[in-house]
Amino acid sequence: MSIKKHIPNTITCCNLVSGCIATTYAFTGNTSMALAWIIIGAIFDFFDGMSARLLKVSSPIGKELDSLADDITFGVAPSTIIFWQLNVIEYPEFLDTYRAYIPYFAYIMAAFSALRLAKFNLDERQTTSFIGLPTPANALFWGSLIIGGTPFFEHSTYSVYFLLFMICLSSWLLISEIPMFALKFKHWGWKENKVKYSFIITCIIFFTLFLCIGYLTASFAFIIAWYVILSIILNRKRV
Repeated sequence: MSIKKHIPNTITCCNLVSGCIATTYAFTGNTSMALAWIIIGAIFDFFDGMSARLLKVSSPIGKELDSLADDITFGVAPSTIIFWQLNVIEYPEFLDTYRAYIPYFAYIMAAFSALRLAKFNLDERQTTSFIGLPTPANALFWGSLIIGGTPFFEHSTYSVYFLLFMICLSSWLLISEIPMFALKFKHWGWKENKVKYSFIITCIIFFTLFLCIGYLTASFAFIIAWYVILSIILNRKRV
């Protein structure tokens, strides 16, 4: 039996394990390590598909395993980060009675992540671009937002409203019909890739600015938000 046929699935399993580790760190409130393991999982997620194509050993099992791993790393792990945050923030007095139950609302996003991944597997329109927000981008947004927004979450009794609203918004974006461009290059010319190059340039600018003001981690949430906004603007221009 050829070893190479198992390489992509092994890498996918590394993604899944990374998601489990990220979830464990999230439960203990170590959000920085949780985000780090989500990023590690994203790296494995990138290379499992690439290795399957290079080795020409893609399979239906690999596709299903990839979706399962992605839901753990990019669905359950970021939801657990939010779950932890909702457990430690201050609540308005009239909501304080429900603080033992409200944090579980975070896992709605994990369910919508699973729906998005199942939809992606069946949607033939998503070969060169995305329909709806990709789960890795959503996970990166939340990890960055929770870490970078710590001062706000610690000092505002109304941050619970913001978090609940953003959970609903993220869940909707995951399964929305909004076309979102992918950073995949078939050619390197400017004309065919001006949107992608422009996005990369603005990301470098945002990254540098946030680095200068000492909010490097928060830059990822800002960049993902910019990605969504830019995709919506481009979609409106095409209509």
